[in-house]
Amino acid sequence: MHYQQTIARPFSLSGIGLHSGEQVSVTVSPASLDAGRYFIYGDTKIPANTTVASASQLSTELRQNGTGVRTVEHLLSALLGMGVHNACIELTRPELPILDGSALPWVEAIAEVGLITQAEGDRLIDLNNPVTVRRGDSFVTAIPADNLRFTYGIDFPSHAIGEQWFSWSPKLEEFSAKFAAEIAPARTFTLAAFVEQARSAGLIKGGSLDNAIVCDGERWLNPPLRFDNEPCRHKLLDLIGDISLLGFLPRAHIIAFKASHNLHAEFAIAIAAQSNPRGGSVNS
Repeated sequence: MHYQQTIARPFSLSGIGLHSGEQVSVTVSPASLDAGRYFIYGDTKIPANTTVASASQLSTELRQNGTGVRTVEHLLSALLGMGVHNACIELTRPELPILDGSALPWVEAIAEVGLITQAEGDRLIDLNNPVTVRRGDSFVTAIPADNLRFTYGIDFPSHAIGEQWFSWSPKLEEFSAKFAAEIAPARTFTLAAFVEQARSAGLIKGGSLDNAIVCDGERWLNPPLRFDNEPCRHKLLDLIGDISLLGFLPRAHIIAFKASHNLHAEFAIAIAAQSNPRGGSVNS
């Protein structure tokens, strides 16, 4: 049985949805052994796994029986990063709050309530063969390895961002502490030139300089950055949240370049298919 933990008691956070611009409250509660991480919206229970991943612009969406919840990646990243495998997440609206644009508020709330160990065992799942998904020059690949390692690369037509690479290989016993200090604080980012285009498409209605770092090409409009390579670290934060849909991280070196949420989800589905011949696909 895989190592599993849940939170010791419930906590709630509220804020504005990045894309909807609507106020939302979220309550995260303990869940039983093997329950996994799952969302409750209205009368629908939506598991945080690869079977309900849905194509969505600039965020990750999970959809079950016609009901969806979106922008789940930061909370899911925080839960996996802090070692929470079982949790019930109840929402008042179908999009999670963006908070400060990072996973740090979720991590701090989890640390405050504490954890309960429910089962001992391996923290990782075995990967038998390499897995790669790609689209154009964007890709995510996993190579079986003795130790967990992530390497992420981004490349933006902006002097302030440009090409960045970040490699991260925490020891498992230090994973949560390292995640909280080195990954969780990294905020979402965008180019100023993209803002109006996105808003015209009905996106980032709740975006502001308080919940994203914004670059005008040559400089950041709201410095200082929390890390010199904060954008690249944030992409790794997103990747961890998206591949948390597997339940557990694979024992591998995971390398990504210019990948989107959709490609992250396809990658998780491809790994799941390795152990389940029926596989799956990102729902449209």
